[in-house]
Amino acid sequence: MKWRSLEKSSAETDARPLREIFAERRDLISKYVPPETQAIHAQAVAELKARHIGENIPPVGAKAPAFELQDHNGKIVSSSDLLARGKLVLCFIRGRWCPFCVGQMEAMNLVLQQIEQAGASLVAVSPQTVKQSFFMHDQHKLRFPLLSDAGNRVARQFGLTYRVPEPQETVYRRAFVNLPFTNGDDSWELAIPATYILDRDASVLYATAIEDYTERPEPSEIVGMLQAKT
Repeated sequence: MKWRSLEKSSAETDARPLREIFAERRDLISKYVPPETQAIHAQAVAELKARHIGENIPPVGAKAPAFELQDHNGKIVSSSDLLARGKLVLCFIRGRWCPFCVGQMEAMNLVLQQIEQAGASLVAVSPQTVKQSFFMHDQHKLRFPLLSDAGNRVARQFGLTYRVPEPQETVYRRAFVNLPFTNGDDSWELAIPATYILDRDASVLYATAIEDYTERPEPSEIVGMLQAKT
């Protein structure tokens, strides 16, 4: 079973709805991951939901924080430059080690042309290093920038950050998910997955943040929102 998509993406990209892809991955987890490990991940998600992190993000109508981050090639990308060209779809992800983040990014890659035709650009933000972002971009043939948010500085401004619970940290270490190496710091801090659509003045047109990392909005929903706003 290919958990972290270490092989390069095939020429045949999975065009099924994201919910079907994720349901299949959840089924594989249920089949192959020990129940005690599944319970630890479920408890971590339950704790995040109990804290209502997803309810404390900038709401529709608010102004999103400005940012400048390095992309997968080390080039500085600013939100002001992106918004000068049109609307912006902004995805916060955990990293290349997360099969659900990989699935979401590959699915968003498939609708990139529709996003651009609706007058918007697409970027994804994660705490992983520039080098890790480069590897992810290259392996999965992504056609949009992956931005490295060192220390989750921008994610914190969006109200998305949390510290990985110690039981889950132990599981990740055992599975060789080395966040200090991947992210370049020892914080064991991540952002819950979130997707925004920002208008040219940085006002939030659409916002969703989900504590359960196995759930993401359908790319078709994002495209539909953009088309409705044009």
